[in-house]
Amino acid sequence: MKNSDRKPRSVETWITVAIFGIIFLMMIVYLCFFVKNNEKELINNSYNSRQKILAKENTRGMIYDRNGNILARTFTDDNGKEYRAYPYANLFAHAVGYSTKGKTGVESAANYYLINSSASITEKVENEVSGHKNPGNNVYTTFDQELQQVAYDSLGAFKGAVVVSNVKTGEILAMVSKPDFDPNNIVEDWDKYINDKSSTVLLNRVTGGIYPPGSTFKIVTALEYLKEHPDDYEDYSYNCNGHFKRDNIKIQCYHGMSHGQVDFRKAFAKSCNCSFTNMGLGLDRNAYGETLNDLLFNQKLPLDYNYTISNLEVNELTTDEDMAQIAFGQGKACVTPILMNMITNAIANKGVLMKPQELSKAVDADGNLLYEWEPEVYKTLMTEEQAAILTDYMCAVIEDGGSGTKLQSEHYKAAGKTGSADFKDDQIDSHAWFTGFAPAEDPEISVTIIVENVGSGGEYAVPYAKRIFDCYFGVQ
Repeated sequence: MKNSDRKPRSVETWITVAIFGIIFLMMIVYLCFFVKNNEKELINNSYNSRQKILAKENTRGMIYDRNGNILARTFTDDNGKEYRAYPYANLFAHAVGYSTKGKTGVESAANYYLINSSASITEKVENEVSGHKNPGNNVYTTFDQELQQVAYDSLGAFKGAVVVSNVKTGEILAMVSKPDFDPNNIVEDWDKYINDKSSTVLLNRVTGGIYPPGSTFKIVTALEYLKEHPDDYEDYSYNCNGHFKRDNIKIQCYHGMSHGQVDFRKAFAKSCNCSFTNMGLGLDRNAYGETLNDLLFNQKLPLDYNYTISNLEVNELTTDEDMAQIAFGQGKACVTPILMNMITNAIANKGVLMKPQELSKAVDADGNLLYEWEPEVYKTLMTEEQAAILTDYMCAVIEDGGSGTKLQSEHYKAAGKTGSADFKDDQIDSHAWFTGFAPAEDPEISVTIIVENVGSGGEYAVPYAKRIFDCYFGVQ
């Protein structure tokens, strides 16, 4: 058939071609947009072979604390074999993590920058010709080596967790979890850790440990009471004889201590279990559940670390027996140290929670800035007025004969809440908790501590917190 004999394409055909062309173009644009905006996530994906290519081309970058102390670096031996070195060994085990056998901690969070190199094209060509690797980019963390050391030493041989934060920026200044490990030996010790089913050495207790919160949870119950009684909370009164009995509910204060007639503030300061049980049973349970969700229970957290969700549902189906325990942090109540720290930060920051962050900036091998992480508001957890009242009550724990008196200092005024969390029905000892901040008038840092199976928060966790506050404020 001659070309002149061919029928011209119909308008419908051209429209169809144009539609498919536009769709194809849109798919290309979307793909480019998706890759550009998710480049870090795509490269960090363990299934992405690009990581192996970059590892062959570039030497993994260095990790520093906020003051320039080296927390991780890569060495090459005489045989050309690379190995990752952690100068502070166990001290930053969970915070910095490791980069072999998977990646954890900062090694995971900053992986995109550490495996890439911003060396010039000329330098990369010269390195390729000479058979050398390109220098990787480096990252600075928000960690403070001195505070980390004090927190680490305070825990001693006990199991537990410590997290220290800047309440105004969300920066994590220290993160300690024990028992720990030496990341320098992670390859050699890996099978030992994995094969021992009872070992929790690799668990970062700050973000992954789930505990009964004990009396630190009275912060939550107190907040809900303030929400339901905004105008008459100061009229609250209860006569504590050391024991609470109603139907099948039997509660006692710590060691059966009788607190006598207490108002709301004194009940909080003295950590009166009976009073908070009485208070909790009178609260709207659906509203309590909503407050839990407002405080980030039962949901994802804005963290770069692996973490456990603090699950706790309270609603109209919650029994009196369960509510009585939950009201003062026992029974079904559970929380991670990092979430308790985030709630504490919001109280200290007038109700506003800043997104927790452990990365400060990324630089190339010559120190030129590549990226800087700025403080970021995450969510408002409570009103400024509610935060102010809770701050006042937390000051009473320290200043007015409460359970945190060992934290009194002439150099700063602290606010906090202790906790002694029972975790077994037949267990005499309990987990010791403290969460608080200073200075109370214009908060700068928060400290959240749990020491496992030692006793009361006032006896164990509070002295540890004082060492950290003293270090931060330069108290000798």
